[in-house]
Amino acid sequence: MLRKLLKHEFRATGRVMLPMYLILLVTAVGSNLAGRGMLDRQSDILNILGVLIVMAFGIAICGALLMSFVLMIQRFYKNLLQDEGYLMFTLPVSVHQHVWSKLIVSAVWFAATILAIIAASLVVAYDVSFLREFFDVLRWFFEGLQKLKISETLNLTAYLAEFAVLLFLSLAAFALQFYAALAAGHSRANHKMLWSVAWFFGFQFALQFAGSLLMVYLNQIHFFGHLNWDLTPTASIHVGLLMAIGCVIVYGAIFYAVTTFFLKKHLNLE
Repeated sequence: MLRKLLKHEFRATGRVMLPMYLILLVTAVGSNLAGRGMLDRQSDILNILGVLIVMAFGIAICGALLMSFVLMIQRFYKNLLQDEGYLMFTLPVSVHQHVWSKLIVSAVWFAATILAIIAASLVVAYDVSFLREFFDVLRWFFEGLQKLKISETLNLTAYLAEFAVLLFLSLAAFALQFYAALAAGHSRANHKMLWSVAWFFGFQFALQFAGSLLMVYLNQIHFFGHLNWDLTPTASIHVGLLMAIGCVIVYGAIFYAVTTFFLKKHLNLE
């Protein structure tokens, strides 16, 4: 059933995000042409038009980022906390599946937006010399990969996999902060959005305070001083990435537990 929820979510959100990416691409092409053919010309009209096109590209970047954020909140709010929630919670689907469908789709669109902005920036910077230098870098990169030992190749692959996991979990944890606040706020009978904002800042303050107390306690018992790991640089990177993944999992798990608790036990759709 999770697969069907994901299909529905991607279809509903894709109607918004895909045209947004198309606008981003079009403005990127326009900015490239403006930079090479309109700016620094004798004609004031061409200069003004070029500046406006470049500004449109900047607005498109902000719009793509803002839209992915707004869509993340809007889908959770409208689909589960408003009138649609009556229908959604009658489906043979668990609360966990509802939350995971929203999380996965939001994280995918966040990652896709980052990649789209990078691709659009490359389009803006594109010219013949840039393309030649880009392929030179790619050739140098692949030649370097061929010279790596098997262990080094495996380590590089592991780095990329760990970073991808860290990125996905970080995006999911980011979304869960807002999901938890919305779910908690909508347990109240009145002023639900106001309560959601209050819960959001309350959660942030509580976690920051608890984290500070934990760091003070660990410092008092000299926890970090007792860590005497003699690690190679390669192992240190792996340990750092895995520790970051662990911290993000704990951080996200707290908000996930809060979200599912309020959706199961205290959701007020009236």
